Amino acid sequence: MTGDLAHAGGMAGLPVIVYPPSPTGGRRVRVDGEILGLAHNLADVAEFLRRAGLEGLDADDVARSEIIEWRGGGPQVWNESPP
Repeated sequence: MTGDLAHAGGMAGLPVIVYPPSPTGGRRVRVDGEILGLAHNLADVAEFLRRAGLEGLDADDVARSEIIEWRGGGPQVWNESPP
């Protein structure tokens, strides 16, 4: 673990939401009401958060964070479920 999302400065306490997988793949990532991009894996989520000012997180930190709301599946789900 390289960082702690729950106690990091800057974005701590801001809502972080990872939306359900889209039909074409990937999940939208939103912080404080702003869509940061379409993530295809945990490393993408960590990168979006880094660009938003939260340094020092890796994919493992993102997967374990309690302040990220995972909608439509947890951090291990990246493809839409078949009908």
